[in-house]
Amino acid sequence: MKKIIIDPVTRIEGHAKITIDLNDQGKVDDARIHVTQYRGFEKICEGRPYSEMPALTARICGICPVSHAISSVDACDNILAVRPPKAARSIRRVINLAQIIQSHALNFYHLSSPDFIYGFDAKPEDRNIFKLMQTHPDMAKDGIKLRAFGQKIIERLGGKRIHPTKIIPGGVSQKLEPEVRDQILKEIPEAMDIAKRALKYYTDNLHKFKREIDSFGNFPSLFMGLVDKKGNLTHYDGQLRIVDAEGNILEDAIEPRFYKDYIGEAVEDDSYLKSPYYKPLGYPNGMYRVGPLARLNIINACGTPEADAEFERFKNINNGKPVLNSFYYHYARLIEIIYGIERIEKILKNPKTSEDTVRSYAEVNRNRGVGCSEAPRGTLFHDYGVNDDGIITDVNLIIATGNNNMAMNAGVKQVAQEFIDGNNITDGALNRVEAVIRCFDPCLSCSTHSQGLYSSTIEIRDHNKEIIKIISRA
Repeated sequence: MKKIIIDPVTRIEGHAKITIDLNDQGKVDDARIHVTQYRGFEKICEGRPYSEMPALTARICGICPVSHAISSVDACDNILAVRPPKAARSIRRVINLAQIIQSHALNFYHLSSPDFIYGFDAKPEDRNIFKLMQTHPDMAKDGIKLRAFGQKIIERLGGKRIHPTKIIPGGVSQKLEPEVRDQILKEIPEAMDIAKRALKYYTDNLHKFKREIDSFGNFPSLFMGLVDKKGNLTHYDGQLRIVDAEGNILEDAIEPRFYKDYIGEAVEDDSYLKSPYYKPLGYPNGMYRVGPLARLNIINACGTPEADAEFERFKNINNGKPVLNSFYYHYARLIEIIYGIERIEKILKNPKTSEDTVRSYAEVNRNRGVGCSEAPRGTLFHDYGVNDDGIITDVNLIIATGNNNMAMNAGVKQVAQEFIDGNNITDGALNRVEAVIRCFDPCLSCSTHSQGLYSSTIEIRDHNKEIIKIISRA
């Protein structure tokens, strides 16, 4: 038996490697993704005041600090036993949507689009944003502008583009000023034009990737995410819904604070990334997916006109049942960008969003608080225990990427078995193994933590687990 090792996995956020085991006939026997970073935030935060948690946990990630801040303040609200004023919840919702938009744009334009434009078999030196800037400068500019649209909203309402400071327990620290609202509204038409161009490009070119569509993480699984009271798309202040591969609702209207009744956590000895699972089906049968694809698979509707029009076309892919192929994460991501822009406009035009009262005050009233939001990559849980003085005694975090761990492994194995030939290992085949991970848009620096520099490597092992080939990308 031979082994292939891909280390690092490229064009993702964070560090990981992939191992591919080949049998004596050169066929793929198994393949796995290993997250090679150590995570320490759950222990680091012990002993700190609960009020520091939004700022501390936002440092978990530089890509999606807003998501951590939102889940963190939600947990703190729970500890205080307060519900923030409507204006504050609306401002939080806008900031979170801005985060979704800028992060989805990062994945589509900067990380994934080189595969769509040049093909999965293109030369490695061409599969990057710099080549895109040379050959498709307008598209590259679109990506930068769309990210900037989201980042500027975060800065205007949250205080900083990265690690915002105005999202606090009980609400937010500053009301929405009219000039800020008007400036954001002024920028919405251009952002929507860009999002529609990206969606058109993607859907116009889907026919080129039939083999990838059929084999990139295409399998039955459960899907989980937040929905609002109507069962529609939401990324904040919702309840959990879990559906199966046929679209049957297994669990609905679950308050996130009861997540442990439904979600178990397993660990594997070859990765620092958790493997959460749906408890009633056990481990590993309780595999589920989260993120944009899962969110569209569990909802009744998006709730905004443009997104709902595209959502109807999305549902037709599998005749109204959940879309099972992970290649369509990209499609779902683009629909969510459109939804986010529409939703931001609607919220900002609501006079109640500009009301003066944006914070509720209270002392510690509970010794445990659970916060939950939809991060770009999926459902994000923050669970804090505190003593009567509000000092953190224990922390449990289920990061969005972790929820997809089992599904990513299943996807890597499926793609490796479809494209890897041990007697003729091509770079295009290895790129596809990495690309299925990019469909999930994992944020590994978010789900685990370490110090130092890392590279990407693919190891090929024989039947004795001996490495016969290593492909490294520094």
